[in-house]
This record gives sequence, C-alpha cells and structure tokens, in this order.
Amino acid sequence: MDQHIKTFWDKGNGSQLINWSGAKIDTNNQDYCKSIRLEYDVLGDRAAKEIFADKNFEQAYSYIQELSKTTISDKDILPQSIKEMMLGMQEIPTWLDKSLITAGCNLSMRSGTNALISLRDYSLMGGYDYAYLNKALIYTEALKKGAAKRITDTLDFWTHVTRNNALKINQNGYQYIFRTRMIHSFSRIMIKEKHPNWEKETWGEPINYADMVATSIGFSLIFLHGLHKLGLTISQKEELGVFHLWKYIGYLLGIPIDYLPNNKKEATEMFYLWTASQPSADEDSVILAKALENESLVSNIFKKTYQKNFLKYLHTSYVRFLVDEETCERLQISEIRMPYFFPRLRKIRNILFQKLISGSDKNYHRSVYLGNLIQEKISKEYLKAGNGGH
Repeated sequence: MDQHIKTFWDKGNGSQLINWSGAKIDTNNQDYCKSIRLEYDVLGDRAAKEIFADKNFEQAYSYIQELSKTTISDKDILPQSIKEMMLGMQEIPTWLDKSLITAGCNLSMRSGTNALISLRDYSLMGGYDYAYLNKALIYTEALKKGAAKRITDTLDFWTHVTRNNALKINQNGYQYIFRTRMIHSFSRIMIKEKHPNWEKETWGEPINYADMVATSIGFSLIFLHGLHKLGLTISQKEELGVFHLWKYIGYLLGIPIDYLPNNKKEATEMFYLWTASQPSADEDSVILAKALENESLVSNIFKKTYQKNFLKYLHTSYVRFLVDEETCERLQISEIRMPYFFPRLRKIRNILFQKLISGSDKNYHRSVYLGNLIQEKISKEYLKAGNGGH
C-alpha cells in the first residue's frame, strides 16, 4: 500500500469514513481487487460489437437509443448477444425493494444543491487522486473534451437516474443507463483495439468491475459522507435507500450484485480494499483536477468574469472543506483565503433549516419537490450552455 493511501486511512478522510460507518478494515486482503480488475461486462461488449459492427458511431448510437426505449421478449428477432443483455436488464431482481429505491431517490432530490456540491467537489474531485482510475478517461481523450462537458454529462446522468420511477423499464433513467452501458463497452473495445500500450497487468481491463464499483461507491458512500459533512440529517432508510438505488443501477450496468455494497460499512470496507491497489496521484490526476477546478472559468453558465471567478472560489472552498488536506496538496488545489467560510455557513444553515421542517411529512415532501426543481434547473442550464449532454 502506498504511503498516501495509508495516510488517507490513518488520519485523512478514510479515518472519518471508518468512524462514521463502523467499518472493520481487513489489512490482510489487499490483493482482493486485483482479480476483479481483470473482470468486465463481457455480455455488454458482445452486444456492443454486434451494434457497432456495420454502423458508424452516429448510426450505432441512434440504434442504441431506439433499443433503450424498447421492451423485448424471447420471440423477438435480434442478435443473441443483444437479446440476452436486454432480457437480463428487463428482469426485475427478487432482491429489489421499491420502498428503498424511493427513499434513495427522495434523499437525492431533497438534498438540492448540497447533493451537487458533494458530487462535484468531493466524489469527482477526490476520485482524481487515484491514478489508475483515470486511465480510461485519458485513453478515451476525455481530457480534450474538457471538465465542463464531463460535469454536464455526469449531472445529466445523475439527475435522470435518481428520480422516482426513473429506473422502470424504458423510463428515462433506464434509458440513460442502457446507453451508458453501451458507451462503456464501446470505449473498452476501442481502447483495446487502438491502444496496444494499455497496461492491463497494472491497470486492469479498461472500465473494469473494480473501477466501476469504486465509481458506484463515489455516488453512494462518498456522496452521503459529503452530505453528512455539510450538516444534513439523513435517516437510516434514506441512507440504505441510496445504496440500494446504486446497487440496482450497478446491476443494470452489468456489475455482478455480489460486488456491490448494501450499506456504508460494506462500502467503506470495499473502498479500502480498492484503494490498497491504487498509486498516488500522477501528472494526469493533477491535469484533471486543475481542469475541474477551472471549469467555472470556461463554462458558459455565467457570462461575467466576476461571476466565473466567484464560482471558482466557491467550489475551491468546498473542495478544501470536503477533501482532506493531503489529497488537496497532491492534486495541487489552489490555496485561497478563508476557505471554510462559505461551507461552514452552508452547514449551519442546513442544520437550522432541518430543525425548522423536521417532523412534518408535508415539509419533507415539499423539500423533495423543491430540491428536484433546483437540480433539474441547474442540469438544464449546463446543457443549454452547450457544455455536452446525451
């Protein structure tokens, strides 16, 4: 284990995660993720090869969009690989708990802008500290597309898959997941074909199961911990609901369910094992982090320079508040004056606001409704600004 990972778990955010989750860290099983790094969505790749075989990208993507809106049966005439994948996605697993899915969606929505801050300035930024995780981004040339596009696409995906009823077959969230699964497979096939220098023994397969689980943990465990640090009170059902929601999303993306955590204790233990095989941030990590930090300056969300500069300052404040100091140093996050002023102000406001609305179902559902409006408005503004999108 690299020293930076040891420091993260001994006195950085990893230590906070252990205390918060009650995790029991297994230091004797640090090779756990090495085998999973060589596993990937073989069924998705077979379907993608069939789809992309005789079509250019635009034609293939149009066909993928059409398939994502379609319900099929065993009797439909389709290539076997596509049929097998689609029938698997359409099958509702026996373990699925709809009330937990609803609870997870409700928390995602009612957390409003807090959710977007946690995702951007904690999950996404913190993820750049893991050098191997970034390699697929580099090889698919995500760097060239810019941080604004990545944020737009991530936000667009997240706001569609975390809404109530969105994951029902052929609904919006389901369609986004279907398309994402095929893009994962297309990217993996492309990397293997075009980049013989891909270091499989070191990095694993491109977009492998271990890295996909780590990404899912970013959307669940790290997301929830960010909300916790921002002062949100989260019920046990909401918390379990977020893990259940991302377990089902992971299932639809082709990840074996045994690899996906059910709660924060399991997620923290899995995250520890995954980080044990990750090296420290490298040059690519710093480039990605800097691009994200400067995203506000190049985005078209605001037109005036002072607005762009203030938004950058705000996001850097939240990064400094949510991500531990050693990680910020490795990613070369800018040092700013009074970095904790606005995050602490938000935390106090969140605590006071929740005391005002606690104990009322009407207030709870109103906060879900308003949070959904705010998140969708921000997502649409990013899309309208021409930064990317599906």
